[in-house]
Amino acid sequence: MEQVKNTCCTCGTQYEAELSSPEFCPICNDDRQYLAEDGQNWTNSVEIVANHQVLIRELSPTLFSLQVTPLLALGNRALLTLSPGGNILWDCIPLLNQEIIDFIGSKGGIKAIAFSHPHFYSNVNEWAQIFDCPVYIHAADEQWMFNKGPHISFWEGTEQQLCDGISIINIGGHFPGSSVLRVPDLSAEGTLLTGDSIYVAKSKKHLAFMYSYPNVIPLPEKELAEVIKRVDQIPFDTIYGGFEWQNLTQVAREVFRSSVTRYGISLEAPVY
Repeated sequence: MEQVKNTCCTCGTQYEAELSSPEFCPICNDDRQYLAEDGQNWTNSVEIVANHQVLIRELSPTLFSLQVTPLLALGNRALLTLSPGGNILWDCIPLLNQEIIDFIGSKGGIKAIAFSHPHFYSNVNEWAQIFDCPVYIHAADEQWMFNKGPHISFWEGTEQQLCDGISIINIGGHFPGSSVLRVPDLSAEGTLLTGDSIYVAKSKKHLAFMYSYPNVIPLPEKELAEVIKRVDQIPFDTIYGGFEWQNLTQVAREVFRSSVTRYGISLEAPVY
């Protein structure tokens, strides 16, 4: 019997087995993403585990990057932040094998999984089941979660407290529910894990806020100003984005402010 193919090769999102090989992935068939030039392709967790491994990098003693190698789908990374009150996984990758399970287990497991936006939902239900933890997704993006497992929790408002001062903060923009994770103890002023909610340029001299990154579609001016206003109210000096080059340490606030100037938006003194 042919194995169920329910994971999109382009974005890595896993759908219910009953929806094996649908016509297209709804997340990719959207202006913020794209369908492959050769059409929609599907895979599954068995093929992914057989053909890929995970690269684990220590970014700091309490922050680790998890990335599929060879690169798969969007090529993003998940970030595991360690905390006395419980470890938080920020975003997901579409590979969960015994190596990852053992590594995370050796660090004390996962207290919660939280997301920046729908492009990184991946195979979150597998992660949540293995680590028996809740999954936090902003309610504004509920329509993009097509595989609502029992661990999924849709939170509302502008901020969701987790533990040890760690919080999810909704900034909007890329998606209405686009959010960042603020981890206060990772740096002097606080660190933001951003996924694509804030996009660190490869030069590390600019931060972008866009409706679609791959299709280069900007945000409407009014919406961009609101996103920037929300970010400016958050204390931070460091950003770790969704991709391996997006480590912006200590100078992230300065880069943010210079980026805002380039956008032509005026900011008052930050309100902490």
